[in-house]
Amino acid sequence: MAGPYLIVGLGNPGPEYAAHRHNVGFMVADLLAARLGAGFKRHGRARAQVAEGWLGGPGGTKLVLAKPQSFMNLAGGPVAGLAGFFSVGVDRIVVVHDELDLPYGTLKLKRGGGEGGHNGLRSISRSLASKEYTRVRFGIGRPPGRQDPADFVLKPFSSVERKELDVLLETAADATEAVVQHGLEWAQNAFHAA
Repeated sequence: MAGPYLIVGLGNPGPEYAAHRHNVGFMVADLLAARLGAGFKRHGRARAQVAEGWLGGPGGTKLVLAKPQSFMNLAGGPVAGLAGFFSVGVDRIVVVHDELDLPYGTLKLKRGGGEGGHNGLRSISRSLASKEYTRVRFGIGRPPGRQDPADFVLKPFSSVERKELDVLLETAADATEAVVQHGLEWAQNAFHAA
């Protein structure tokens, strides 16, 4: 029997960051945990909150949901620690993260490739010594005018963006589940906008 999937939602810990664009990974992880009826608990061996459950109920695929608590630019340590603890290969790691290079609400799925300046992904690639994990890229768009991208990602979604946010997060959660249940190529065909 195949092992679990490690689904990593990227974000920064603490209530002051909870609504920020950079925390969409945490938001999707929370949604997936709610769907599984699982609660997050601090993991003893890794700096992460972890929730475990079975996609499709008992006998389905085991999911280990993780929210690293190390801050974004050090996310790799907790991810590598959890991958080792749960014996998860890189091919069964899915990372959900915000993506500046995609328009708001656009969802793209891929395996491997560059990190696009995303410090969380850079840290994970370094700690896993591989880039061949799957990414669920949630578009947050580019900052307006001359706003620094580093400031933009650490701001809450605008009131206009928030009107659609719940639906978009549900779609990202659906896409993450589809990667596990049907594979990356199927999920890409289903969720990439034509």
